[in-house]
Amino acid sequence: MSIDLAKEVLSIESAGILAVRDNLGEEFEQAVELIMACPSRLVVTGIGKSGLVGQKISATLNSTGTSSVFLHPVEALHGDLGMVASTDVVLAISYSGETAELNGLLGSLKERNVPIIAMCGHAQSNLAQHAVITLNIAVPREACPLGLAPTTSTTATLALGDALALALLNRKQFRAEDFRRNHPGGSLGERLKIAVRKVMLTGEDVPIIGSASTLVDAVSELNQKNLGAVFICNDKKKLLGIITDGDIRRILSAGKNIREMALQEAMKPNPVAISSALMAADALSIMQRHEITVLAVVNEGGYMEGILHLHDLLGKGEFRFLI
Repeated sequence: MSIDLAKEVLSIESAGILAVRDNLGEEFEQAVELIMACPSRLVVTGIGKSGLVGQKISATLNSTGTSSVFLHPVEALHGDLGMVASTDVVLAISYSGETAELNGLLGSLKERNVPIIAMCGHAQSNLAQHAVITLNIAVPREACPLGLAPTTSTTATLALGDALALALLNRKQFRAEDFRRNHPGGSLGERLKIAVRKVMLTGEDVPIIGSASTLVDAVSELNQKNLGAVFICNDKKKLLGIITDGDIRRILSAGKNIREMALQEAMKPNPVAISSALMAADALSIMQRHEITVLAVVNEGGYMEGILHLHDLLGKGEFRFLI
């Protein structure tokens, strides 16, 4: 009967959480201390089911007083790695510890001297070997009768993420008033009704260059504003195109000379944009659908009014989403 299977699944997953609990040791305290000492934020990364769990862990951290942002490993390899600073701490999640996309980041993180906390179930894995601290998420078995779909392991990982967030909440003496300040709408639905115009970056914070600029100018603006993209506009600020960090990396990887390449040849025309009259929830939906981190904000005529950056929406600034 289905109810019998459901009870068995819940029993297996409960046993998995208890196994992770019983395996907790000094490494958990070390992880808390490392995050407490971090002067910037905790960058959470993972892919597949681990990535989805990581997004929830990052959201819980943000709402309970620990600044966090989620980094998609594939996007990181195409430019988003630029968001990671040497002052950050990375929480990398992979049950096997051998996920190719995630392991592809490890060398770059090491070069930046970014400490890695691993959540994985195999102490001898590549991820664990690169980590300064490893939190053991090994479970006796998955609840999936085929033993294939991540079930018990993801449940236990999510529970350990909650434990980490609440341990940090306790250390920071995060109060009910602080929690309410991060949830002014009282519910997720209300929280997402903030207008784009209230949270977008404007003025000198926006990376913009003119259509007569060079590709070298674009790189300079990318470096100066450090938002992962630069927008190309005409002299009346009508949006024409976009160039991202990833675009520059791909150009250089192809052996092309940015000093000889025309700006129009490098830029992507007609970038995705949003009206400032729409809601922040709409902006997040567009970013997720197009898998982008920077979104132009334009008026009805297509003229730039500002930009939205995913990092600000998810934790770098005062505005935070709870996903």
